[in-house]
Amino acid sequence: MMRGSPESDIRVRHRRAVLERALPSRARRAPGIVLGVLADASIVGLLGLSMWLIVRAGEQPPILHLTFAIVGVRALAIGRAAFRYAERLMSHDAALTQLAVLRSSTFAALVPRVPGALEAHRRGEVLAAFVDDVDQLQDEPLRVRQPLVVSAIVTGLSVVVVALISVPAALVLLGALVVGGGIAIALAGRLSGAEDREMSAARAAVVDALLERFAAGEVLAAFGAIDAQRERIAAAERRLATLQLRRARSAGLTAAVLGGAAGLASVLAIAVMLPGLGDGLTAPLFAAAAVVPAAVFEVFAQVPAALAARRSVQASADRVAELTEGALPPELVVDDRVDGRAAELAEEQRESAAIPGAPLLEVHGLSARYPGASQDAISGVDLVVRAGETLVVRGASGAGKSTLALALVRFLESRGEYRLRGVDARSMRADEVREIVGLCEQRPYLFDSDLRQNLKFARDSEQRGTASDDDLWAVLDRVGLADWALERGGLDARLGADGSWISGGQAQRIALARAILADFPVVVLDEPTAGVDRELADRLVVDLLGAVPEDRAVILITHTDLPAGISATLVEL
Repeated sequence: MMRGSPESDIRVRHRRAVLERALPSRARRAPGIVLGVLADASIVGLLGLSMWLIVRAGEQPPILHLTFAIVGVRALAIGRAAFRYAERLMSHDAALTQLAVLRSSTFAALVPRVPGALEAHRRGEVLAAFVDDVDQLQDEPLRVRQPLVVSAIVTGLSVVVVALISVPAALVLLGALVVGGGIAIALAGRLSGAEDREMSAARAAVVDALLERFAAGEVLAAFGAIDAQRERIAAAERRLATLQLRRARSAGLTAAVLGGAAGLASVLAIAVMLPGLGDGLTAPLFAAAAVVPAAVFEVFAQVPAALAARRSVQASADRVAELTEGALPPELVVDDRVDGRAAELAEEQRESAAIPGAPLLEVHGLSARYPGASQDAISGVDLVVRAGETLVVRGASGAGKSTLALALVRFLESRGEYRLRGVDARSMRADEVREIVGLCEQRPYLFDSDLRQNLKFARDSEQRGTASDDDLWAVLDRVGLADWALERGGLDARLGADGSWISGGQAQRIALARAILADFPVVVLDEPTAGVDRELADRLVVDLLGAVPEDRAVILITHTDLPAGISATLVEL
């Protein structure tokens, strides 16, 4: 027995892990499968029973002999639509509910990889994987597994029923399914296989080109490159359209093959049944068995489509797995999450282990490096900060200041002693550390939404409740943005894509407002004055430090001297 390479085995294992997250539980999938079987069985039964009724009625029997068939045809006609509607409702409800879980779990898997594990991928590639490919995974239960199961059951039952009428006709039908279905499946695989592998790359190219056009629009305009970028977008769209057209052609050709096989099966079934007509085989049953292949092939047509969808889903799963399932670099934090009651008990134990009077944050001999770096960016760092204190970490560009910030919020792994309230930070889950230590980055991310939504998410949980508009106005006043917000239209003021409609200083104030709303005991300000004029920078630092509540600790990371009048402990990197 041949075995794949270790790399192939790992890829298959990662793909399966991603696909398993996309599947609803068996209990959620079962109703859709049962209803799908009933709907497709109604299609086959309706065609066969209708033909039986037409031929039998032509023999002019007593009307009572037709009553059961008449009622059956009506019931199957109604059942076909009713079962299909119910099947769509149940299966899509299960798949879409699981899709929400899949999106959140994929996002959670991406978070620890942000500082250094995704740089090899383009922005458009990551976005396409997180949006398009994750959405594509919902096809695994809807368009792959359920159609294969339903088609196998209904097709098998149909062959058995035809065999009860005529064994030769059943063998003809079975042979046509094997030969015609095999040709259709092979043809679909050959025609669309390459396109499926290229489809996601083409989608990512379109997204990447559009992102560059919108994100770098000013630069492109300044250098007269707008037309070139438009042509790049158009070329990417043409490539995607070409692949989609090829896929549509392969689907049409596959349908033609199955239609031809269905017609041939009916003709051959008639031929093999004719010698027995009238000799134990009645005309109504003869007619029913002759037309059933058309309905059976309509059901069987789901198989090539499901296998084609399976290739697309597997390709999407591979791309998602490439981002989320690979081993993390040793410099990144591996957060083995604990859910449920076990997490609550662990948190209670750590809270009880907190040492009264211990500093909020304390590090000794801390060392850390960025993923892929050959040497430490910081080494032997000692910091101690208590509630109400301000600690300034100063160093030149490249001294490792941002690396220190990422290590303090446990995005980067570190060596040395790191304690929060006297408890070893490495014994805590990463998200627990980030509930204590909040980071305001050099370039805080601002959503393309209004001011309210850019603030409100910082306090929106079952434990801490949701921030009211009064809370938002209070924190805006604290960071010195209340008057500006009133001039811009209040909390409904738009900030633009990535905060393009506001200044860097205003973005830093909004980031600090988030940290205050989130109630972080320790606030880390990483280069808040980067890109701000010196005169405005000094005022910004004074305002930011003054806005932090007195019971919080502040770690200010900077490369410049502090403005006069600020009382803080200085640590040089």
